[in-house]
Amino acid sequence: MPETQIHDLLRNERRQQVIKHMQRTVGSTTLRELAVAIAEQETGESPPPKNIRDSVYNSLHQTHLPKLDRRGVIEYDSDRKTVTLEEDAKSVRIYMEVVTDYGVTWDEVYRMLGTLSLFVVLAAHIDVPLVSAVDPVLWTSLFLFVFAVVMGYQLWSQRWIYLNALLS
Repeated sequence: MPETQIHDLLRNERRQQVIKHMQRTVGSTTLRELAVAIAEQETGESPPPKNIRDSVYNSLHQTHLPKLDRRGVIEYDSDRKTVTLEEDAKSVRIYMEVVTDYGVTWDEVYRMLGTLSLFVVLAAHIDVPLVSAVDPVLWTSLFLFVFAVVMGYQLWSQRWIYLNALLS
């Protein structure tokens, strides 16, 4: 899918929420379940107010799901009101996966952690007070452990993406 179409799809928050919800869903879901989940996300209330839930339901049914279906991101059966994530969603998901829940890209997290570890280990080697009290090998081991924890968290937070990829 061309990048311009991907950006057009992701320009709307509800379409992003549909894709995120479907990434966490194994198999298909109903339009009603999807509308409730997105309305809860928007309002922070569970259950969401009926008027918001109905508004989300209608906008998904009339606008967002048909558009995602036409682009091959989801399969939307408007008669049965079911939604299933399609294989072509991978090209769109790439644009959504690189940002953490805190608005920072994973690339920035790893770059910052790598830079910090480099400076700390260098400081330990050139005898900077307090930092040099710990052996540089121990600092290196500590930062390798932190990298492993961060990678584990990233994989865990995106586990449904990988599970859906394995099942499709």
